[in-house]
Amino acid sequence: MKNYFSKSKEELFKLFSVGENGLSNEEAQERLKKYGKNQLNEEEKESTFSVFISQFKDFLVIILIIASIISLISGNVESTIVILVVIVINAILGTVQHVKAEQSINSLKSLSSPKIKVLRNGEKVEISSELVVPGDIMLLEAGDLVPADGRVLESFSLLVNESSLTGESENVEKKSEVINVEELSIGDQKNMVFSGSLVSYGRGVILVTQTGMNTELGKIAKLLESTKQKTTPLQVSLDNFGKKLSVGIIILCIVIFIINLFHGVNILDSLMFAVALAVAAIPEALSSIVTIVLAIGTQKLSKENAIVKKLKSVESLGCVGVICSDKTGTLTQNKMTVKKVYISEKVLDASGLDKDNKIDKLILQESILCNDATNDVGDPTEIALVNLADKYGIDFKELKHTYPRISEIPFDSDRKLMSTVHKIDNDIIMFTKGAVDSLVPRITHILINNEVREIKKEDIKKIEETNNLFAETGLRVLTYAYKILNSEKEISLEDENNYIFIGLVGMIDPPRAESKAAVEKCIMAGIKPVMITGDHKVTARTIAREIGIYHEGDRVIEGLELEKMTDEELKAQVERTSVYARVSPEHKIRIVNAWQSLGKICAMTGDGVNDAPALKKADIGIAMGITGTEVSKDAASMILTDDNFSTIVKAITTGRNIYANIKNSIRFLLSGNTAAIIAVIYSSFAGLPVIFAPVHLLFINLLTDSLPAIAIGMEPSHGDVLKDKPRDPKEPILTNSLAISILIEGLIIAIFVVIGYYIGYGSTKDALKGSTIAFSVLCLARLFHGFNCRGKHSIFGLGISKNMFSIIAFIIGFVLLSAVLLIPGLHGIFEVAPISMRDICIIYVLAFIPSLLIQLYKIIKYKK
Repeated sequence: MKNYFSKSKEELFKLFSVGENGLSNEEAQERLKKYGKNQLNEEEKESTFSVFISQFKDFLVIILIIASIISLISGNVESTIVILVVIVINAILGTVQHVKAEQSINSLKSLSSPKIKVLRNGEKVEISSELVVPGDIMLLEAGDLVPADGRVLESFSLLVNESSLTGESENVEKKSEVINVEELSIGDQKNMVFSGSLVSYGRGVILVTQTGMNTELGKIAKLLESTKQKTTPLQVSLDNFGKKLSVGIIILCIVIFIINLFHGVNILDSLMFAVALAVAAIPEALSSIVTIVLAIGTQKLSKENAIVKKLKSVESLGCVGVICSDKTGTLTQNKMTVKKVYISEKVLDASGLDKDNKIDKLILQESILCNDATNDVGDPTEIALVNLADKYGIDFKELKHTYPRISEIPFDSDRKLMSTVHKIDNDIIMFTKGAVDSLVPRITHILINNEVREIKKEDIKKIEETNNLFAETGLRVLTYAYKILNSEKEISLEDENNYIFIGLVGMIDPPRAESKAAVEKCIMAGIKPVMITGDHKVTARTIAREIGIYHEGDRVIEGLELEKMTDEELKAQVERTSVYARVSPEHKIRIVNAWQSLGKICAMTGDGVNDAPALKKADIGIAMGITGTEVSKDAASMILTDDNFSTIVKAITTGRNIYANIKNSIRFLLSGNTAAIIAVIYSSFAGLPVIFAPVHLLFINLLTDSLPAIAIGMEPSHGDVLKDKPRDPKEPILTNSLAISILIEGLIIAIFVVIGYYIGYGSTKDALKGSTIAFSVLCLARLFHGFNCRGKHSIFGLGISKNMFSIIAFIIGFVLLSAVLLIPGLHGIFEVAPISMRDICIIYVLAFIPSLLIQLYKIIKYKK
């Protein structure tokens, strides 16, 4: 390793063939080709063939293999072939699903890829961290994850947490000075930053020295455990449910096996039938259907500007009872515009300044110089200030070049101030801007009509009155102040005092047009929207009232008041509180705790470094994709790519719909399986010949389980999911009402299956024909039943063509069943008898009647 920490800035520039303006785009592309993307090598992925082979390790597949062996021993070669075809098709479907899931994960990874600011051609640009190359000049600030190793060229109170590498939790202060030693441990390299560490405070200019696997993190990458996708709570619940159901069905199959033996069926045929019944009755498609539906849901959400990082979040979305949302950018447009200015005891419109006047000029200069933004890159508040100066023809690049920044103390959410030092006309001026309540107590003098004098109580009173006036009209207020320093020096927190007041700047961030409608949907859905903001109490209440979050009688709690409250006091007030103002990110954890202690599933938005603990604590942590720091995105379970509150409501709607679709799929699978079981039990106890051949059950299992169930999982939202209250997360997937529906629907289908058997069996005692009609009725009735399970309303209420997947699944099943019944060459393989047109009509009628009865019931029940 080269000792970059011992090299000077000039040596580094020469070594990496780069200058103050960074790399050119062309040179960056060349280096990207040479060094590759800035990413760690992923562990070797399982081959498609290995995935295919692993599909045969499933418990139910093993049962199928046993069934094929039994079939072969009993001399039924055709059944053996059918079973093996079933196994291979299932394995192919499983492999395709696995490959598609990997593709989905990769696409989601690319969507949430961290961004970093670099200098290219002298311009500050934002690129994906994968595209960073050695020689790039990175611009790091609080909240950034360091994407590559680099040498600190300039440090502005830069503090970095390197616990991911060193294990030390304390922040490390970074300096730019050369360290003249030969060898140095990572923890002692104070002028270097390393990939995977976190910028917790300040700002820095960094020259990238190593990327990808050449970084310190890359060297230990093989020792890091790769992230494993966890089984979701719903999947755990379904697996447990499936296991219990499987045990019950296997016991039932043993009973059926014994009964068949009692009725004189030979042991191999009895065993074959029992195994086939188990395969047909156990809903082994459940787990894969849940995975597919959740994966489809995540893709749908990503198209709706919500990137879900964890599958369990999709499930939890349906349970959300509270949304604690930031105001700025989420409920509002995040496009601040300066509207009012208070200077020399007068309130002016933003268009009423005179840039040739001293005090007006100071306002415009501070707007540019005490600012980290450009016209379109940076904090919205700071962009608004740059745009204010731009309206008066002041070019921010030229002004920053003329009066470069000598020293600074970056803004942070605790002290609510930002300070910079510049040399202007032989004076060393320290500009500070910040919140009124943070800066005014530090002011000793005031600038009025271009004259400086000591500030009086009357002046402070006018400032506070103007601040309240601005706030009551929804304006966000910043205080401007300055002081003259004696020399050019590195300023510290102790220097932030004894200021001269310049004025107040009032700006507004209007609500998003869609916020009000989204809040109305929340309230309709039984979800309480709560606004959390660092803004003034009056400003917050004004915006909250406008979009419908605040209603008369609701409480507005400020951060200082919150700090004085005990957890029990907060818990008692939290349900009546709709707005939290002047809140620091640390307070968010207490708010989440209070809601969770009441049994509510809480969603929390955040974008800052300090928001990360609250995002992790919340049931659904939601980070902002545009304004959010990489730390907040890393801590969150969902990222909004448009920072829009209405997107959260869309995500909740999708989450509820996904859960409803999964329950409908379960209803479809279990009611169909119940029909088969009831028919078999009836025929066994009635002493009838075996109602289904084993191959019939295998065919039904393949044909009428997966495709229609997946199609039900694709059902679009019909809008009524938001009319229900949030789901209790402790509620079992198989509720009493769902179980009753499954039993009733299964019984109705079974009745007509048995009727079909009796019609075919007839007076001639033709067991094969009876079995053929019973098999056909069950198969087609389940296909029709797929339409019943699309939702709680009738097919006409849901819209026949709203879910084309269900129609396609029905057509595929209908065509395959027709082929088995009508193509003579398939009769022997599938053990069906030749049937007449009259028999076909009987099958169609008997299979349709159960769905007709269920649809009539739905029309009557949901007539309104």
